[in-house]
Formats: sequence, structure tokens, C-alpha cells
Amino acid sequence: MRIDVDSFNVLQVLVEEGSFAKASERLHKAQSAVSYQVKKLEQHLGVKLFDRDSYRAQLTPQGQVILVEGQRLLQHLANIEHLAERYCEGWEPKLELVIDGALPMEPIMSALKRIAEHNIPTKIQLNMEFLGGVQHRFERVKADLMLVKDYRTGPYYSPTALPSMTSLLVVGDTHPLTTQSQVSLSELQQHVELTIEDSSPEKQGQDEMQFGGDKVFYLSGFIMKKNALLKGLGFGWMPEFLIKQELADERLRLVDFTGGNQFHFTPQLVSTQERPLGRAGQLFTALIIEEFNQYTHSVD
Repeated sequence: MRIDVDSFNVLQVLVEEGSFAKASERLHKAQSAVSYQVKKLEQHLGVKLFDRDSYRAQLTPQGQVILVEGQRLLQHLANIEHLAERYCEGWEPKLELVIDGALPMEPIMSALKRIAEHNIPTKIQLNMEFLGGVQHRFERVKADLMLVKDYRTGPYYSPTALPSMTSLLVVGDTHPLTTQSQVSLSELQQHVELTIEDSSPEKQGQDEMQFGGDKVFYLSGFIMKKNALLKGLGFGWMPEFLIKQELADERLRLVDFTGGNQFHFTPQLVSTQERPLGRAGQLFTALIIEEFNQYTHSVD
């Protein structure tokens, strides 16, 4: 015989009302039905829950512990019912995002904070990759959204363009390139180039506008790359938003490269028609667009 979970609610009411008569009145049940329900639970558990010798309906020590656990069970059931109601309203159980590490995290975190304030039932998972690894993971795990610098388009993809961003070609203030002007490609290739390692197993992508020299150090993220630049280890492209302070205090400097020392890119928030977004995905998309617009205006 399985436990009648409603019995725990009866226990709670009995404790609150202090008598079987008052509890039965509140529960709109006959007193005999309430007594039978409690007795049946005691028989099933093999534990005496109430001290029937006392004037009031009083729990035994064992009954007190079991009531606490029963209350937890009732709360879990209430949570399940609440989740089911929200899912029926169109909220998906899970929303998985894959984000390019070259993009600013501040607007992404702001969007996640705002979506959390909606108290939605959707579980959100955020993963970070680099270059071709973003799309590779998006496709491999069948994620819902990818926020990416660049990707291989397809007939089922639905992209939304975000505000353009800028990458700069920089070196640390102790690097020899800081004293050179009109640096040619061959001169640039004499120095160590710092780039980000493609996190895709196929390694199909490469750092934007890689220069093709023999001296290349591959790093696993932009924080590591910035530290290597500050150490004077080499030169490389960096998203402008990550190095504003270092440029302002001249710890990092632009390379006077004849081919140009900046380029613009347009991040894309991409979903696929094969996995239509639910309410959480649609809400997150709207919040990301708002937050990126605010972010780019604030840093201009």
C-alpha cells in the first residue's frame, strides 16, 4: 500500500486545530474519516503518530519528525504542480545557450539577471566556446541559442544581428612594435602572434584576421591573451571592450600596421527553426537585444 500524501495535510491541520473535531470541521470531513486516515497512516508506517491520552491532539516525538518530512513532500508536490502549470503556459523545461568568449559578458549577465527576476520555471544552461567551437557545440548538443561572432549559415537558422563591435591590434607597452611605425606584414610576422585556440574538435576556425606567420602562440581565452599581451609576449587582436582601461593608461598600445589596426564585427544571436524557441527563449532573445543596445551606447 502506498502512502496517502493527503494524510500529511491532515496531520498538519490536526496539530494546528488541536482536536479531531475541529480538524474534521476545517477539512469538511467526518471525524471518523479523519481518525481512520490517521490510523491507516500509523499502521502503514508502523509508528504511533499521536498521543491520544492527552487532551489536545498532540504529536509523538516520532510523529513530529514524520510531519516535518511530510510537509517537505507536500511542498515538493506543490512545486511540481506549479511547474506543470507554467509549462502548460509555454515555458520550456530547459534553455541552453552557447556563447562566444569574444563577446562581452556584462550584457549577457544583465539579461540573465532580468530573466531570473521573472521567476520562470525554465532551467538555463550557459556554455562558453571560441571560434568554430560555438557552432560545433550548438549543433552537437542541440542547444537553443548561440551568441556568436561568425558562423556557417544554413536554411534553418534564424539570426538576429546585435550592435557592431570593434577589435583592435595591440601590443604591450614594452614590446618592440610600440616604437615602429608603418609596420608591414613581413615585419609583423617576425614577432610572436597571440591568438585564441579554436575550441571545436575540427579546428576549422581561426582567430579573426590571423597573419600567417610561423611564430604563433595559441591561448585558451581572452583573459589569458590579455595577460600575455601585457607581459610583452607578442601582438594580437583584442575586443575593444576588454582593454579600454589598459589602452587608457597605455599599458596596451595600438600597432601601427599598414593593413589597419582595427576591424568591426556584428555578433549574431542565432536559433534554429528545427528547435523553435519557447517563452523563455523568446524572452531571453528580447532581453539580450535590449542589453546589448544599452551596453554599446554606454561604452561609446
